[in-house]
Amino acid sequence: MEGTTRLDPSAERPHPCLGTAGGKGSRFAREWVTISKQEHIDLRARANYWEAQHARAKAQVEALTQEVARKEATIKDLRQRLFGKKSEKHGPLPSEKERGDGDDAPQRKRGQQPGRAGHGRTPRPTLPVVAEQHAPADGQSACPHCGLPYRRTPALDEQSTVIEVQVRAYTRRITRCAYTRDPGCCCENTPAVISAPPPARLIARSPFGVSFWVEMLLGKYRYGQPSNRLLQDLADQGLPVSPGTLAGGLQRLTGLFEPVLEALYCKQMSETLFNNDETRWEVFVDLEGKVGTRWYLWLTRSASVVFYCIDPSRSAAVPGAHFAGLQGERAIIVCDRYSAYKKLARLAENILLAFCWAHVRRDFLEAGRALPALEPWALDFKARIGMLYHLNQQRLAHWDPDRPLAQQGAAFEHAQAALQAALADLHAEAERLLAQDDTDATLPKVARARCKRVLTSLLHHWSGLTVFVAHPEVPMDNNRAEETIRTPVIGRKNYYGSGSLWSAQLAATLFSILQTLALWGINPRAWLTAYLNACADAGGQAPSVLAEFLPWSMDAARRAELCRPAAPPTGIDSS
Repeated sequence: MEGTTRLDPSAERPHPCLGTAGGKGSRFAREWVTISKQEHIDLRARANYWEAQHARAKAQVEALTQEVARKEATIKDLRQRLFGKKSEKHGPLPSEKERGDGDDAPQRKRGQQPGRAGHGRTPRPTLPVVAEQHAPADGQSACPHCGLPYRRTPALDEQSTVIEVQVRAYTRRITRCAYTRDPGCCCENTPAVISAPPPARLIARSPFGVSFWVEMLLGKYRYGQPSNRLLQDLADQGLPVSPGTLAGGLQRLTGLFEPVLEALYCKQMSETLFNNDETRWEVFVDLEGKVGTRWYLWLTRSASVVFYCIDPSRSAAVPGAHFAGLQGERAIIVCDRYSAYKKLARLAENILLAFCWAHVRRDFLEAGRALPALEPWALDFKARIGMLYHLNQQRLAHWDPDRPLAQQGAAFEHAQAALQAALADLHAEAERLLAQDDTDATLPKVARARCKRVLTSLLHHWSGLTVFVAHPEVPMDNNRAEETIRTPVIGRKNYYGSGSLWSAQLAATLFSILQTLALWGINPRAWLTAYLNACADAGGQAPSVLAEFLPWSMDAARRAELCRPAAPPTGIDSS
């Protein structure tokens, strides 16, 4: 038939939906279909069109699948951040040893373990003792039958100990004795009446004594309590105080601590090893050129000093200004991978950065939590990093700080070699995986991208991560700064920040002083009481000599005195 085409079904691939019916031995394979050329062209065009549509749909489905996987990973990561445990010690990715042999493996209970020796009662030698005597009730100290009384026998007395805490606001009413001149005294230029001098006041004409301000400063800047809670506590004790009175008094006290803060800075700049961190701090003031209320509280911790500064910027200019007073030729800063510290190290040749391994470990854990396909990979690197910590602890057990690195003992050299070998192995494994991350087709695209990002960051910061090898005094992580900055973070969460510039500066100052005292083991309550009493004796000004209030300059007897709890007030009528 002219204009027709005869199709041979045996030359075409059978449709998968036809099964064996489309094979060569089927009935349809032995029949011929004759169609016109136009119908053949139409059928071929339709087939090409639907093949193209099918390919496009498959590409869209693949893209949507990757997008869903990425969003599920983000949701899982955010849910873990919001509801999961924040401690890195108990993450959701346990090692094989931590998991046990099976689902029924017994887990170790928290707290005191059966069969283990406990630490016993906590000794409290500095706690004052108030002695009491309790006698039997009336009628119980005599024989119920004959009525003869029992004889008192002190040798058989029993003692019971009960610890009490009594917080009490009270008024000191001071009688200043007056004396008149003797009638027989005719001396000139002598007063007719003399009396005892008025008590020293920290703030002129203020009725509140030193102990009041000690409680306010400790409650807000050491224990993180909001001002309204402190005032409510005082009101419950019968001492109502207005918020304006508290704010005005704290503002008057700000200048008293500036000389101490300056001494802390000078002492810190004479040291060579620092731990740095920063956290946001709200300051509710309008500042020209500043958008919003987010400021930053910068922490610098050294062996002797904890120093905070408050600044509206998070740029490298803040640590740059702080370390401008360095007295040594070289300083090492342990920090996270924030870009401000990297810029500081580029601008200052005498500063060397040591990056934190805990943040690297967190990168792997977060990747494993977000993407289940990366969990074995994350657990492997977590175990490798844990081995680095173990080898470093073994190395430090044989380290002599008084001897150079090249003159250490054989045990140290052996541990040092093992640590360097483990680091080299981890570096080689990261390079190998990074070079072939596209070859593992079993991993989703989003997982390969996450893996590449984590490994790239590890290798990029490798020089800063290995500073501790040549400098054993440098810790592997920045946990010192992370733990130190917790107190300000708790305060920020409780009272949101500061309402004025002087309040923000006072917060940074008191955080610095109180945490430096804790670093030296000095009781902050005893130190504040002594220092503010000295300020009161100086007429509401800072004492001219600070040596007896600086931990590194006071003698051993003075330090031992301030390490003890502050003596309780005397002369209080407890009736």
